[in-house]
Amino acid sequence: MALSGMTGFARAGGEVEWGSWNWEARSVNGRGLDVRLNLPSGLEAIEQKIRKSASELFSRGNVQVSLRIDMQGADKVIVNESVLKTLTGAYEQAEGAMATGAALATLMTTKGVIETETLSLRDLSVIEGAIDALTASGLEMLASLKRARDQEGENLYPLLLGQLSELEEFTQQATVFAEEQKDSIAEKYRSRIREFDTEGAVSDERLATEIAVLSAKADVTEELDRLNAHIERGKALVSGEGAVGRDLGFLAQELNREANTLCSKSASLDLTNKGLALKSVIDQFKEQAANVE
Repeated sequence: MALSGMTGFARAGGEVEWGSWNWEARSVNGRGLDVRLNLPSGLEAIEQKIRKSASELFSRGNVQVSLRIDMQGADKVIVNESVLKTLTGAYEQAEGAMATGAALATLMTTKGVIETETLSLRDLSVIEGAIDALTASGLEMLASLKRARDQEGENLYPLLLGQLSELEEFTQQATVFAEEQKDSIAEKYRSRIREFDTEGAVSDERLATEIAVLSAKADVTEELDRLNAHIERGKALVSGEGAVGRDLGFLAQELNREANTLCSKSASLDLTNKGLALKSVIDQFKEQAANVE
């Protein structure tokens, strides 16, 4: 079983000395693949890798990915060399000696010499390992989303297979009613002729011709054959490999087309009811197939 759905949710994150981050991804049904990313500016390299990975993992679905980063706990220390140079120059001029040891340490405590600057998102590119950590976490999140979608496919598999089996059973029953319909049409027509043709003006040959014409119009053999073929195709798709959602959607349309024709050609209540039962299950099948990638 290799079905995959299109609905899922995944999250991944991490925390290090420079801050923490959290990835989230949501996926819902879609006619094609639409990946939308909401990442902080300046992370185009990460965005490209996430988008490429998503296109390799998924074939259909609307996928929304977001990344939140909180910078914390690590400040940059900046020495204002211009101010320090001015101070050391003044010290050396006043004391007649170089500012070293305790004197230099005292000068360093002067306001304006040492400044701290809290890290911002702009600094990620220069923090060793930051981009790699964020990328690896994002890829991990996509892998988790893939597992969630695969789990949905696993849940859909028995539903779709059960509906196809139900369609197969109804088609077999419809085949029996279709055979009975031929005899019913002939008997009803003969009964009507006997009722109105009291003088025997209609020959047996003419009667047989008319019955044959009516039977041909009500013949649903081709529709039943195509229903059986579509059902077998559906079983193969559901149990096969790859993204089969579009094929299953098209198959549901073809199944419905044959069921409609079956009902329109029906000349018996039993066959009509069975055609309506087929349509009901086909609608359920179509609804579930819309969730398949």
